[in-house]
Order: sequence, then C-alpha cells, then structure tokens
Amino acid sequence: MSRTALIVIDVQESFRALPNWPAVNRPDIAERVARLVRAARNRGDLVVWVLHAEPGSAGVFDPANGYVRLIDGLEPRPDESVVTKVSHNAFTTTNLQQVLTQHGVTEVVISGIRTEQCCETTTRIASDLGYDVVFVTDATATTPLPHWTMPVDAPLEQVLADPRTLSPEVVTERTEYVLARRFATIRTIDELVTEPMRS
Repeated sequence: MSRTALIVIDVQESFRALPNWPAVNRPDIAERVARLVRAARNRGDLVVWVLHAEPGSAGVFDPANGYVRLIDGLEPRPDESVVTKVSHNAFTTTNLQQVLTQHGVTEVVISGIRTEQCCETTTRIASDLGYDVVFVTDATATTPLPHWTMPVDAPLEQVLADPRTLSPEVVTERTEYVLARRFATIRTIDELVTEPMRS
C-alpha cells in the first residue's frame, strides 16, 4: 500500500534567532505547518520532522546553544521520527530514506524553512530518488536573498537597500518555476487540509 509522508524541514528556533528573521515572508510558518500536520495525522499519513545542525559552529545552528529545536507550538508525537541533518537536503546525512521505506512511503509533502534552500534541495533529491513530491509553497518560508557578492555578515538594512537583493516573493516564485513539472507538484495548504480521508 502506498503512503504519504509530510516532511517538516527546519522549522526551528535557529531561524528566529537570526538578524534577518524580521524580513521573513511568513513569520507564522509554525502555524501554517501545524495545519498540515493536523491534516496529515487525521489522514493517517506519516509525519517526519527534520532539524538542521552545525555542531561546533558556535552559532544558532550549533546544538550547544539551544536553538536547534522546533519552534514553540510544534510537538512531534512519540511515534513520529525526528531526524537531524548537517547538509542542505534532508536525505544525505540522515536515515530519512530508510524511515520512508520502512513505512511504504511513495509520496512526500514538503514544508518548512527555507523555501529555496533546504526545502527545494530536499524536493530535488526526493524526486530523483523516485518519490512523488508535493511542494506546499505557502507552508514554506524564506528571507530576502542578497547578491552573492554581498558580505555574509552584512546587516539586514544593507541587504534590503541593495537593488540586487531578491525579495522573498521573487525567490518563492522562482523556486516554483524550477520545481513545477520537473521535480514536484505545487499545492497549497488549503488544498491539502481539505483533501478527503484516504480509504
């Protein structure tokens, strides 16, 4: 029997501790994801939680600093897997594929932070691994994307003032363009939460 898994990627306090969080396009990302989680559980779908860690980095992604945890309000059930990755995609450095295989998953639903980075990269890998992929754009979040020549530690004001900076809206639109019909089907939260129960 085929099965669907909702994959929640990096909806963690680390991002809320970054200086660019005030410019995020969906500050309510945890509530958006929670809607998908409730619907997935009601349908009997698998829910897998993914966290990103950079051990030894001394930053907000270093587990030693306490931010590598789900945003308050999100709570995995005891029977739901939580995997921690150290790569952009959720497969390469975790046992995610093993978890999905054990549960007979053939379709994955992608949500989380950041739209064009970990969510998109996981989508591409999942597609190449043979999964049917649903990308729920409005259950992903991102921040303005500076030009690659901008210093990594540039303040948010400088990033926003640079005309080369891509807005979250542009980043999101471009992500949909490259994923749709190649790697994923684009769906909305509303579409998924109103889907009927599978028999």
